[in-house]
Amino acid sequence: MARAPFSLALLQDSAAPTQADALTVTSERIRTAAGRGAQVIGLKELFNAPYFCKKLDPARFDLAEPVDGATITGMRALAQELAVVLVVPFYEKRAPGVYSNSAAIIDADGALLGIYRKMHIPHDPLFEEKYYFVPGETGPDLRHDAHPGINGFRVWRTRYADIGVLICWDQWYPEGARITAMLGADLLFYPTAIGWHPGEKATFGDTQVSMWRTAQRAHAIANGCFVAAANRVGFEPEAGTDGLEFFGQSFIYDPYGRPLAEAGTDDTTLIATCDPALIEEARRNWPFFRDRRIDAYGPITQRWLRT
Repeated sequence: MARAPFSLALLQDSAAPTQADALTVTSERIRTAAGRGAQVIGLKELFNAPYFCKKLDPARFDLAEPVDGATITGMRALAQELAVVLVVPFYEKRAPGVYSNSAAIIDADGALLGIYRKMHIPHDPLFEEKYYFVPGETGPDLRHDAHPGINGFRVWRTRYADIGVLICWDQWYPEGARITAMLGADLLFYPTAIGWHPGEKATFGDTQVSMWRTAQRAHAIANGCFVAAANRVGFEPEAGTDGLEFFGQSFIYDPYGRPLAEAGTDDTTLIATCDPALIEEARRNWPFFRDRRIDAYGPITQRWLRT
């Protein structure tokens, strides 16, 4: 049976000063997007805090919340009220000393379907994520009919679409996109916090944005599915550094890699209609899955081949 098109919204915005403020402001933006017809709504990476990984500070572990904390509990109630699917990235406290960069997938009835935990953890100047996050693994599925997932990658069957979630640094790895598409995702959604070092912007800024968008557009084309990324915007200072300027430029691409919606560098909400019938059409015309040489790909599981 043909599946109905769904309306996807991405919230691109700057960080609120406190977690309580972020929950209030984001809830209102979700209400507005739902009022515009959005059925699936995605938020930026670590949506309810400034990007805290710019320095090593043990006090910042206090920003983490359990999955049954105020943020996810509030978002579940909102999803049920508005009958929308929400992808809510947050800093997850799993146990004392065990913290993940996570996203909760909430169905349109408010059910918490499960948690995706960021698989690839970067370590770069002002992106000190290895200090704050354990690498992801297969997280909990909270509904019995969900696919069990493979090595941390998973797809959730929501009311409106089958959604795969990957987070920020994951977006540079074609393996994660391919596996998640093979698990049946209509949509690969990448919550993101990517920006410029101010001193590098003039020289590398345009190239960095082009690389970021091109890599994910390629995921849409190579896998014949919808790909979307919600990035944050705004300058976030950090004492003793030049801070980071998050560049926004969120997008939604169709299975041919065509832009359905693209943002600039300001707070905005992108909304586009995604028709799953286009996935079938794209894969018939560009049969990459048919022609894959799965008998020849064993070496991809090695770290390096030339010795």
